[in-house]
Amino acid sequence: MASLAVVIIILGCAAYQYFKGTFTRAFATIIIAICAGIAAFGFFEVLANVFISRGDAGNFLSIVPWAQPLCFALLFIIVFGALQTGLIFLTQYQPVDLGFLPERIGRVVCGILLGLLLSGFLFTTLGMAPLPNKYPYQRFDGKRKKVLLNADGFAAGLFGIISKGSMSGERSFANIHPDFLDQVHLNRQISGTPVATSKTPAISLPKPTEPAVWPAPESLNEQISKLVSELNRQSKLKDDSTGKSISMPGPVSNDYQPTIVRVGINRIALSSKPKINGGSFLLSQLRLICKRQGYGDEPLTGPGINIYPIGHLKAADQIQVSTEINIDSKDYFKGDAKEQWIDFVFCIPRDYVPMLLEFKQNSIVEIPSKAIVKADKAPPPVLFTYTSKSK
Repeated sequence: MASLAVVIIILGCAAYQYFKGTFTRAFATIIIAICAGIAAFGFFEVLANVFISRGDAGNFLSIVPWAQPLCFALLFIIVFGALQTGLIFLTQYQPVDLGFLPERIGRVVCGILLGLLLSGFLFTTLGMAPLPNKYPYQRFDGKRKKVLLNADGFAAGLFGIISKGSMSGERSFANIHPDFLDQVHLNRQISGTPVATSKTPAISLPKPTEPAVWPAPESLNEQISKLVSELNRQSKLKDDSTGKSISMPGPVSNDYQPTIVRVGINRIALSSKPKINGGSFLLSQLRLICKRQGYGDEPLTGPGINIYPIGHLKAADQIQVSTEINIDSKDYFKGDAKEQWIDFVFCIPRDYVPMLLEFKQNSIVEIPSKAIVKADKAPPPVLFTYTSKSK
């Protein structure tokens, strides 16, 4: 159905430009669509956070899961509509005619490109929405799948190139959201699991003076090797308690360094309202953003890659795979503890360094360089045992 929708949108745009447009307007409309997409990608998170931050007050509770896709669509429509109105006004009195063949061929070509862009932005918006995993299409079902012509990948990839090029700044979209479509689709694999939290950041790292990232002990190598082998074979991980599987991208490289990352689930992010509960999350909703060694010290610029966990430490020499975790303050937070600490296991390519830790769609923390230590300075492990009975 998704591929059929792409075909319909492309054919509709091509037909409209052929019968109703001119080559000049059609070409200008492509530029306008790109500008509208830049505005949507560049500012949807800022606008969405206005609503998300007020979600627990009750007024915007129902909007929180939809805040990002709605703000993305709103920004695109407003900018596209405003610029398109200006284009019509400027070209209505002196239309340019390049001749029969250039006009007809040019209109169709521009219409096809416009349809590809519009369908890409549409499927990007739907990918962010808290819809069932199969809508608008199931990107992950074991292997990664793509919609026809990779329309959404084309739209997101185009902005990624722009954000690290002529429009790069202190926050590079290509670094904060590498493989953006993978992030949003993996973020909503199981219906009902919150895609965002109203309290941010919902996660934390140990104090800057304390270790947060270190090499995994050699005693875990055999178990990690089995999990990686299973992941590479099936592109899925199976929950040790329930037997349920979720899709997970495999390690970027076979030459990886097993790494422990200590993550705190903040007590303030827990909520009795399921739509914004930060204590309910999937393994695929947590990711490390890593950069190649020597690229630079600025964590928010330059290209990055996503690395997803393969489990957490249940014992000093045992990994537990819990694909879905539900934490409540009664069973897990003792006394006045502000965080529930969990030691997650990641497989990081040896020539990459972790820079950021992201959780769900709207929570991100920076990993200080001092928090990354060698094995001889690793702290005692934090052991966390989870069973589905705690839901």
